[in-house]
Amino acid sequence: AELGAVGDDNELTAIGQSLSRLPLDPRVGRMILSAREQNALDEVLVIAAALSVQDVRDRPIDKQAQADQAHAKFDDEKSEFVGTLKLWKWLEDSKGGHGKDHKLSHRQYENLLREHFINVRRVREWRDTHSQLHTVVAEQGWKLNTTPATYEQLHCAMLAGLLGNIGCKNDTEDWYLGARGIKFHRHPGANLSKKPGRWIVCAELVETARLFGRGIAAIEPAWVERVGAHLLKKQLLDPHWEKKAARVSALERATLYGLVLYSNRRADYSRVDPVGAR
Repeated sequence: AELGAVGDDNELTAIGQSLSRLPLDPRVGRMILSAREQNALDEVLVIAAALSVQDVRDRPIDKQAQADQAHAKFDDEKSEFVGTLKLWKWLEDSKGGHGKDHKLSHRQYENLLREHFINVRRVREWRDTHSQLHTVVAEQGWKLNTTPATYEQLHCAMLAGLLGNIGCKNDTEDWYLGARGIKFHRHPGANLSKKPGRWIVCAELVETARLFGRGIAAIEPAWVERVGAHLLKKQLLDPHWEKKAARVSALERATLYGLVLYSNRRADYSRVDPVGAR
């Protein structure tokens, strides 16, 4: 239901039928379906592949500071997903060395990865998974976007598979309120150069000493409203007569899994209760 794959009657929707044809985890499949609409397929395939394997960044206990320093160049201010794309681009660019005459040998390339605390074996797994996803998409006859996706396009596509992992920052303390009343914290090892904003989405929620969000990106509540339209619960509160507009207005409140997206949007009360409005 969260992915929009089944309706109220538990029958498959058009999205559900498309998902059933993709031999993938349904969440990943949903991101890819959405990426196709958002013109972000090229980027989402890279991120989806990264989410399916272990993080390629190594942080040895005895060299954490050096590892963090080496990884810092891939960090983005607002989104670990964008950071993943930066890392992928660096891996692809480094393969060619500096210019055509200086193509790195296999050994030089692997040494370069190790110097940057990047796990060679996991990079291989990431590439393999990426080419498998590529094949799945090609079999469906879908074309990759040739222009880079915007931040909004990329993150709306990711949101489609991660609506249960959104969070809104507490006003005073350093935790986030998530779906269905859960509280979680930003993962201390988050690869971000700044603190993300008020609203975030996480690739996963992991319970260790406490509940942490990993794979964090800043988002706008308006995107959640759009992508999660099928899950919104709306209420009209405080109906009142507006003399100037000559109609009964109410304040609309929308929640997704209990998180308030907005609470004081004006709405025409007669749409819901014409008799009461009269």
